[in-house]
Amino acid sequence: MTDTTRKKGRPLSFDRNAALRKAMLLFWEHGYEATSLNDLTTALDVKPSSIYSAFGDKKGLFFDAIGLYLSGPVKADTIIAQAPSAHAAASELLRVSAIGFTGATTPAGCLLASSAISCSHAAREVRQALGAIRGAIEERLRLKIVQSIEDRQLPHETDAAALAALTMAVIQGMSTLARDGAPREKLLLVAEVAMLGWPKPAAVAA
Repeated sequence: MTDTTRKKGRPLSFDRNAALRKAMLLFWEHGYEATSLNDLTTALDVKPSSIYSAFGDKKGLFFDAIGLYLSGPVKADTIIAQAPSAHAAASELLRVSAIGFTGATTPAGCLLASSAISCSHAAREVRQALGAIRGAIEERLRLKIVQSIEDRQLPHETDAAALAALTMAVIQGMSTLARDGAPREKLLLVAEVAMLGWPKPAAVAA
């Protein structure tokens, strides 16, 4: 929900951006369903009416928090688009994930992954939306792999869909490791080893 859709005559009594960041961290730490409206109003130090006025409801607040999470300084679509090859794109996605999942001032793991895992059938819309976000990233990487195959940076028999899915699976696994307390060094090593499984460039493999 944008500021222009907020009801007239009901100005916010708090800093919307600061509140959104606090909500993002709360959802990141506990997941969507485990974070109650009471948890949010307590952390944000506002009344429920302020949340309804600014974000519509808890779900609206959550999706805005996801938007903030995805608008960080390093975006997956930018990494993929600017990488010189699919191998470089996947390597950077893994490296950035290892660093992001072990931040000193943020909860461990990935907000997308942890929130989706904790969603029950009742929150299917949220789970599906998170899955669609991850799916879009995977599709961008798949297309990058296809381009690398066409550019002979990867063997022509490379399964682009499987390779993209494998990369995303490793990223989700790294999120779980981070939630379990794995240090950044371990995740960076996992990322490095994961890239060893990528096919050799076509010229080398020939």
